[in-house]
Amino acid sequence: MELKFISWNVNGLRAVVGKNFLEAFSSLDADFFSLQETKLQEGQIDLQIPGYYSYWNYAEKKGYSGTAIFTRHKRLGVSYGLGSEEHDKEGRVITLEYEKFYLVNAYVPNSQDELKRLDYRMKWEDDIRSYLMDLSRKKSVVYCGDLNVAHKEIDLKNPKTNRMNPGFTDEEREKMTALLSSGFTDTFRYLYPDKENIYSWWSYRFRARVKNTGWRIDYFIVSDDLKDKVKEAGIHTEILGSDHCPVSLVLDI
Repeated sequence: MELKFISWNVNGLRAVVGKNFLEAFSSLDADFFSLQETKLQEGQIDLQIPGYYSYWNYAEKKGYSGTAIFTRHKRLGVSYGLGSEEHDKEGRVITLEYEKFYLVNAYVPNSQDELKRLDYRMKWEDDIRSYLMDLSRKKSVVYCGDLNVAHKEIDLKNPKTNRMNPGFTDEEREKMTALLSSGFTDTFRYLYPDKENIYSWWSYRFRARVKNTGWRIDYFIVSDDLKDKVKEAGIHTEILGSDHCPVSLVLDI
């Protein structure tokens, strides 16, 4: 059975619903639609999409972070966060359990200007890697979201001038390498190891999107047992509405 997954950092769900969200949602026609940076509190939006179940994780801080998943498929289980008080106040993780796999939707903390949050980010990376590895011992894992790192130089337009900026520090890149070395596969690079100049995020400044001065920081990562089931991995640069565009995965599972 082929399943289609979408992940999109919407940078404020209420704003993008006022633009093109429902049109994009319909055109992408996915089984699973994971969102990051919803910037919502409970009760601030009534978004029910016929034929889809929805799951929401909210940050305690208003107008900040937050994740959601819409799915056509009834889940076996759901959990919110990583089970750690240190990490679970910002609405950053939702996990759905199905018969054959777990879907983990994450909005990874940004290291921030002057790398103020880099130490916290390192702890987060270690903890989510442990979490994903624990899940993968039970069944297959699909991990998606805004992971806030461009892994290799090919994953951003200007690697030399951005080295040691948030999202392209050696430390963050090494944590992604460690995850992928722990039994996981970056689906886009698995299919397209040498594809250049395709990105999922562009700054709102300097007409970056028009110039395609971007970064690939949104991912679908799967446990290695699923990599041979990857049929397609896409980056939907044509869809506007946010500073990120949606990314997709099709699995035959």
